[in-house]
Amino acid sequence: MAQRPEDWIGKQESCVDALDTSLASRIAAMLARPFPREGDALAPLWHWAFFQIPVPPSGTGPDGHIAPGEFLPKSEGNTRMWAGGRVEFFKPLLTGQRAERQSRIKAVTEKTGRSSKLLFVTVEHHYHQDGELCLSEEQDIVYKAPAPPKLALDKPVNDAHWSVAITPSPLLLFRYSAVTFNGHRIHYDHPYATKVEGYPDLVVHGPLIATLMMQAFMEANPGRTPVRLSYRGLRPLTMNKPFNVEGRLSGDGKAILWAANEDGPAHEAELQFKETR
Repeated sequence: MAQRPEDWIGKQESCVDALDTSLASRIAAMLARPFPREGDALAPLWHWAFFQIPVPPSGTGPDGHIAPGEFLPKSEGNTRMWAGGRVEFFKPLLTGQRAERQSRIKAVTEKTGRSSKLLFVTVEHHYHQDGELCLSEEQDIVYKAPAPPKLALDKPVNDAHWSVAITPSPLLLFRYSAVTFNGHRIHYDHPYATKVEGYPDLVVHGPLIATLMMQAFMEANPGRTPVRLSYRGLRPLTMNKPFNVEGRLSGDGKAILWAANEDGPAHEAELQFKETR
């Protein structure tokens, strides 16, 4: 009997990683950050480059993703994207030291969108090091029928307290795909991205945008440490089209972050932080 999407709820997966310092240094080089030494704290959201379970080419789908059906549910004929999520920061992961990710499918929900049905999968991750919980997160994965992407959003952008200009180059997209072992072809295969999935150019990774938003916050707010982040994508950003990662303080221990360009906002986030001066 064929499995239904909801049959995946509760499915589990685990992965151990040594948090190799050389890989952390490659992330640093990509983002033009200081190279970490063994035992240094991993910068916020850099953990997405670790805990990857490698599969041979036979284990990937036509879009370059790891083929669904093992941990993630199948959804025939649909594209798959990481739409957003939530992260709680308890203590930093340390480079060069063993850590473990424990994951499970928390929820699978079908909804009806403007033109087709959508399948939302919530994946829960817990990251432990030396027997302590360091990070807890939920990732929202969306399966949807192929459709032209929304390229602009008529929504006002907030006045920013800080702003960093980003020009997403082919080198940046290649390096982020490489350090995260992300095979999704929309990020490096121009004919596939434009002719199959309908984008005007290569697509900037959503997790990379979230990482850049967090990095801009950290640079603008020394002495403030992230506690909880909630983020989501509104529309894609594409290669060689500049955008800004920006933010503003919105209250006691809170900030709002966003990425936007001349076509409007593209990603947004809410951040809670604590003072650690």
